[in-house]
Amino acid sequence: GVTPDDALRHLASLEQASHHVGATALVEFARSKGLALAPPAEAREYRGSGLEGVVEGRRLRAGSRRLVLGGEDLPSWASVPGSTLARSGLSVYLAAEGKAIALVTMADAIREESPAALKRLRALGISRIVMLTGDDAETARSVAAVLGIEEVLADQSPADKIAVVEAERRRNPTMMVGDGINDAPALAAANVGIAMGARGATASSEAADVVVLVDRLDRVAEAYAIAHRARAIAMQSIIAGLALSAAGMIAAAFGFLAPVAGALFQEAIDVAVIFNALRALGPGHARGPYRRRRAEGPRSRDHRLGGAL
Repeated sequence: GVTPDDALRHLASLEQASHHVGATALVEFARSKGLALAPPAEAREYRGSGLEGVVEGRRLRAGSRRLVLGGEDLPSWASVPGSTLARSGLSVYLAAEGKAIALVTMADAIREESPAALKRLRALGISRIVMLTGDDAETARSVAAVLGIEEVLADQSPADKIAVVEAERRRNPTMMVGDGINDAPALAAANVGIAMGARGATASSEAADVVVLVDRLDRVAEAYAIAHRARAIAMQSIIAGLALSAAGMIAAAFGFLAPVAGALFQEAIDVAVIFNALRALGPGHARGPYRRRRAEGPRSRDHRLGGAL
């Protein structure tokens, strides 16, 4: 038989070849237990499903049930209805030489800032939030219920996520938030792609329009509020500048403004517009009539947010 430590060591050794957040967690957990990991060879990753490779001369395959087991039934030791296995956030199956030898489960802990962040996004004008995840439907629904997300699309491959984002984009402006390499294509397909916790030249950071270095969902809401405030200030500067310039030209045309005075008036307008635009660099959030209008009732321009797990 295979001991739990042996199974974890082999799985973590193979997962060293993956950039998935779950793989990173497995590797860190194995090392925290003092397990010596072997370098994987001939590693091949199946985006959104798992990976396979050779560890210490044995060919291993790890990932989703569909990838590892195919259409085969679960072994008796892995099918325990109603157990913590069934309620786990993420299940990683491990097979050696084509035979299932272990099932590792990880709890899908909800970030404590997530409920407040989603509430703020709705207040800022995000009218529809959809969860896209490669996890199973039961896990996805349980997380969505806690967060108050009504629409969930589970068991999504990277290609499925792209199709969903492109379909949403054809109807309304769409923002995609993702934190893994598997989300990179969907991030590129959205109107605005936001990569969470990406550092360096990763696939997600290269594909995204916005990179949030701190892996916290409330930073997405903060970035959205900053964008709204900056746009409001820009529109204010444009409208005020054009209106004052038009008034000056009309006054000059009717002889109420001398050429020199008109030139000075235009310079004053330019300086005022520049100083007003500089307010975008200071602290503050979307306030006033613009924010209230975005938070009220039906909207003529529907905004949507897709999140990937």
